[in-house]
Amino acid sequence: MLFEKLTVGLDMYGCPNRCKHCWLGVTPNGKLSIGDLKFVANEFRPFTGNLEVSDRYREEDYADNYKELWEITTKLSDTKTPHFENISYWRVVRDNEYVPWLFSLGVRAAQLTIFGDEKTTDYFVGRKNAFQEILQTIEILLHNGISPRIQMFIYKNNISQLPYVQQLIETLELEKRSANVGREFVFFLHQGSCSGENEKLYNMWITQEDVDKIPTKLSALTAKHFGAIHILDVLGEPEQELCKKLSDDSSTNSIVSNTPIFFVDKEFNVYPNYETPSSFWCLGNLKKDGAEKIIRTYQSNGSIAQHVMQNIPISEMVKKYGNPESMRLFAEWDYKNFLLQKYCRGL
Repeated sequence: MLFEKLTVGLDMYGCPNRCKHCWLGVTPNGKLSIGDLKFVANEFRPFTGNLEVSDRYREEDYADNYKELWEITTKLSDTKTPHFENISYWRVVRDNEYVPWLFSLGVRAAQLTIFGDEKTTDYFVGRKNAFQEILQTIEILLHNGISPRIQMFIYKNNISQLPYVQQLIETLELEKRSANVGREFVFFLHQGSCSGENEKLYNMWITQEDVDKIPTKLSALTAKHFGAIHILDVLGEPEQELCKKLSDDSSTNSIVSNTPIFFVDKEFNVYPNYETPSSFWCLGNLKKDGAEKIIRTYQSNGSIAQHVMQNIPISEMVKKYGNPESMRLFAEWDYKNFLLQKYCRGL
């Protein structure tokens, strides 16, 4: 029972934010120890010759001992992916050593998420002063030779903010200043996935007439980032069209892979790298069940969601939970996941 590669991430400290778009959902923060991290790594070590261990689950580098954790997870891993371009702007404005440390690891672009102006961004992040911290972070990053990469999640209640966002990019001269540190400025927008906290915003999901409200420049930057011809290739199709397309789709699916990614929450419940840490995705508890039983559950499609994916055709999910009157835009993969969640929740 050996995997070609196995990646495991442990939710050691949680996140300072309570974002309304978060596909992982919002749960109370925990505080696990280095001993817990080593326990998780040792449990999964026998099942692969190529283990990668991460201490993060939601917020990158949220722990005060982030440097130590990076060194420990590197030692526990056979392969260590370079530091993600996801960073903690919460930490950037509170720790003068953080951004130089990121640069020393080879980070040259860092992703930041906004939702519009200060009031709108603070609302969606769920924390006062988030927008001001993002503005401070942009300056600190550029001062240290790192380009900010900006993403924006759009809904019916914030799409009117797009002209402001374009003006902000121009006022801050982000294209010119990114070029000055040797990078091309990147901006993109999308809806995210309709799961976790974001599923609660289903009624605010954009429809096709909203696409015309997107400034041409922001639309072009988005298409360029995703390698798409048109922004609708990114934003997807109306739910009405997807219902028609998938109504005859008798296919089923499995996420079982020879390179799985497992997420471990603060209670040591284990989930496959798929959507939110919901009960219907849970593979078991590492403390109670042990890694071998959890892996057997994963490989046999034993979680509720995996069982549904493997045995229920997408056409049946569409028939039961699709909305053929809806014009909300979805990427097809996301819509399938959305239906799967609703089906599992209805069992």
